Amino acid sequence: MCGRYASARKRQDLLEEFKVDLDGTSQELTADYNVAPTKKVYAVLTRPQVADGEKPDAGQEAVRQLRVLKWGLVPGWAKDPSIGSRLINARVETLTEKPSYRKAFAQRRCLLPADGYYEWYRADKKTKQPYFIHPADGGVMAMAGLYEFWKDRTRADDDPLKWLVTCTVITTAAEDHLGRIHDRMPVVIHEDRWDEWLDPARTDTGEVLEMLASAPPSGLVAYPVSSEVNSVRNNGAHLIERDGSEEASLF
Repeated sequence: MCGRYASARKRQDLLEEFKVDLDGTSQELTADYNVAPTKKVYAVLTRPQVADGEKPDAGQEAVRQLRVLKWGLVPGWAKDPSIGSRLINARVETLTEKPSYRKAFAQRRCLLPADGYYEWYRADKKTKQPYFIHPADGGVMAMAGLYEFWKDRTRADDDPLKWLVTCTVITTAAEDHLGRIHDRMPVVIHEDRWDEWLDPARTDTGEVLEMLASAPPSGLVAYPVSSEVNSVRNNGAHLIERDGSEEASLF
């Protein structure tokens, strides 16, 4: 699974990196080296320029947007938004089967920018060593994600909190060199496939799954980091520094 990641790039850098047409953010998120479920995160998506919950006019053009979403998917049919804390990851193998993800996979795909993510290797029954897994070239990591709109029926229609927009990270079986740390990893979308992945008009989920299956290697590498990352209360760039005390790295 992917339960923690780092996202330190500035909003302006992401707008340029992802060639965003519309800045739909209402705030600048601070650099976060310990992003945890239920936190606000940046997401890149393509949809018509309409207010949350509104249906676009027929033929209205979709534009690439940068948004701030809450990590932990809340399906539109959910009675309570607390379900989001349990839907932080969506397994690629069941995207077309589970009601929580099926409709979003067909219509609401996004990219979640990251500098890298963390996984824990169990050295023995008592010890779990955290690793930071990131692009070898130092570039941005575009994790495949889904997003959803949830309507709070207890709020007035003009309440800005009427609609909650949430997201989840899609995971797949880990590549061999990363599988020694953990058996799952986020699906990484390379830049040449961003348009195809984000296109809301591409609703044939079979084609989208085939695109994911034919994706090239992720280009990710890993190294051990301090156990400080274990606590969500800790933050800062020092969390992604290589842990010099680890003598026997897996790599």
